[in-house]
Amino acid sequence: MKNAVISELFDQMADIMEILGEDVFRISTYRKVARIIGDLPTDVEMLLATGKLAEIPGIGKSSLAKIEEFVKTDTITAHQELLKKIPPTLLELLTIPGLGPKGTKAIYENLKVKSIAELKKALQDGLVEKLPGFGEKKAAALAKGIDFLQKSTGRIRLDQAMEAADIVTAFLKEQSGVEKVQPAGSLRRRAETIGDVDILVASKRGEQIIQAFTGAKFVQEVLASGPTKGSAIIQMETTPVHVDVRVVPSKSFGAAAQYFTGSKQHNVRLREIAVKAKMKLNEYGLFRGDKMVAGPVEEEIYKKLGLDYIDPLLREDRGEVEAAEAHKLPELIRLVDIKGDFHMHTSASDGKCSIEELAEAAKELGYKFICITDHSKSSAIANGLSAKQLAQQIKEIHKLNEKIKGITIFAGSEVDILADGSLDFDHKLLSELDFVIASIHSGMGSPRQKVTSRTLKAMDNPYVSCVAHPTGRLIGEREAMDIDIAAVIKQAAQTHTALEVNSNPYRLDLKDVHCKMAIEAGVKLAIGTDSHNIESLSLMSFGVATAGRGWATKDDVLNTLTPVKIKTWVKTKRPK
Repeated sequence: MKNAVISELFDQMADIMEILGEDVFRISTYRKVARIIGDLPTDVEMLLATGKLAEIPGIGKSSLAKIEEFVKTDTITAHQELLKKIPPTLLELLTIPGLGPKGTKAIYENLKVKSIAELKKALQDGLVEKLPGFGEKKAAALAKGIDFLQKSTGRIRLDQAMEAADIVTAFLKEQSGVEKVQPAGSLRRRAETIGDVDILVASKRGEQIIQAFTGAKFVQEVLASGPTKGSAIIQMETTPVHVDVRVVPSKSFGAAAQYFTGSKQHNVRLREIAVKAKMKLNEYGLFRGDKMVAGPVEEEIYKKLGLDYIDPLLREDRGEVEAAEAHKLPELIRLVDIKGDFHMHTSASDGKCSIEELAEAAKELGYKFICITDHSKSSAIANGLSAKQLAQQIKEIHKLNEKIKGITIFAGSEVDILADGSLDFDHKLLSELDFVIASIHSGMGSPRQKVTSRTLKAMDNPYVSCVAHPTGRLIGEREAMDIDIAAVIKQAAQTHTALEVNSNPYRLDLKDVHCKMAIEAGVKLAIGTDSHNIESLSLMSFGVATAGRGWATKDDVLNTLTPVKIKTWVKTKRPK
């Protein structure tokens, strides 16, 4: 698929145009096209060939022509022409934390700086701090940003960001004068990867709180420290994390929470609505003239703009503003709605716990069911079960269901999808299982048609209840398979097969936009933690958030059903 490359090119064109000070409307259009193409679950070439790409809102004739040109020639003339207008290394400045196109434009035009190396020297020579709008603090932050960039690997996983946020939030709540503490940014939206961790504090003692934060024992390096904002690097066990703390007055806390939560595109839409209503919206509040009409409470911002409150999970400009205007926002699934977990491994394969230990731990969480899904025989590296071992485990689960009260243990298996699309176990053994999840663990680098056809064939099996981690990605470690996810979703709908939302932060697979597509096709989601130990059961919240970002409600997710209703749902597909 060329979607990611096309999305990046449109974003880059917008960056260059912003640096050059060109038309604001075209810049906004290119950024919107980049986001739309990046979110598409279907191959853009296929959409172009069928004429469906032209029907997508936000893809105008000019953008469509550029996409078509790239599909045919692997280049966009307009992009090449823009690149000629700037030095080839200038765009690398945009990778520095805190430096956007406008700052890059100022540095380039005033200092003729064309690369990170040149910027580093200009900072050392004290030239950057003399530029209008910069100053010593901004220059120092850029120097720290360059150092951080050179040390770090870029964006971090959601769980890594949350761990850092929990440490800082707990610390801030203990400080004198703190009224409220609220994570913001992409972390609050539960995006799958995070750049910086943003935390807001309501207080009148800004400088005191920032000094306490930057002087905390967990801070490895201070990037900036001012009267209302502090930036620091926290060295967690697995990665350094950049944390920004902002202190705002209580009267602006709601507005700041809305503004700094984003996304940028969502905020643009809200500001457009405010302007049409002859109001002004920023991080300080919503104003009509000089009068603040909303600010302390975030919900009031949306109400005054004529919108239902939009959950942070949905703030990506993917139709949520229109839904809020029409009072048609979904009531998103919550962690409290979850009655059980569909994906876990025991010590029989590559897990650390017994079935009974997992069941007792799940009861503590208030669950009504769990599904044991140890690996099948082809997963030798994961100590996959043979047919005989699985048959014995099924008997063990039946006995445990008589022994353990208050929770139902489903006998399941994570069965490998083989190269020809068949499964590791025959129909007779599969029919004895309560819930079967099928997944690909080998040949993931095969051509698109191959991995897609394997998955489609597996769903034709009447005993396959769910496809686990459908794209096979590992965030930051392994790209998703080149699989036709639109075809997978269509087949899932036709075969009454659920698709997993794997809660492991390394996976989050299906991802949010694929969840939304599945829901729109009438496909049920099954959230699984893929737990190999008791601690991993807590990962459920990541899957719930990802499903929520895909607009999932209780009715869209099998985990909200009782054990009896799950059995009924499974029987619908099986031979009568």
